Amino acid sequence: MPSERATDHSFYMNEALAEARKALALREVPIGAVIVRGDEIVGRGHNRTESSKDPRAHAEMLAIGEACKKLGGWRLPGCRLYVTAEPCAMCAGAILLARIEEVYIGVMDPKAGACGSLFDLLEDPRLNHQAKVCRGLLEEDCGQILKEFFRMLRAEKRTTK
Repeated sequence: MPSERATDHSFYMNEALAEARKALALREVPIGAVIVRGDEIVGRGHNRTESSKDPRAHAEMLAIGEACKKLGGWRLPGCRLYVTAEPCAMCAGAILLARIEEVYIGVMDPKAGACGSLFDLLEDPRLNHQAKVCRGLLEEDCGQILKEFFRMLRAEKRTTK
């Protein structure tokens, strides 16, 4: 039987939000992710595309990489991903390839989301793996950090004109 913490999805999304705050401190788009097996966080990541100069350095990709190293393989059965914003097509593809079983999303991304907004890769029955998806977990908190970031960018643009 899973522990109480293992079923406390808001606890893990708050851990993903902590990762998003790390991205914000780096002036990156504040998205964070954690991967959990049982009640243990086995991977963490936050966006680092700008600071690493690498378009693959999305929160989900970094968390998947860390979890694979920790668990010793490229498949992550029995794992859950908590991510503050809807994954893009690249990240959704990696989630499927890693065989992550459940994905908990904070806020949807109508411009680039591939888990229900523009596409629904994770639940497409034509693919050889699907993930259970839960949308809207701590949606307000996950959306707020993104709003603050983009408000800050717009304010900076106004002051540099």
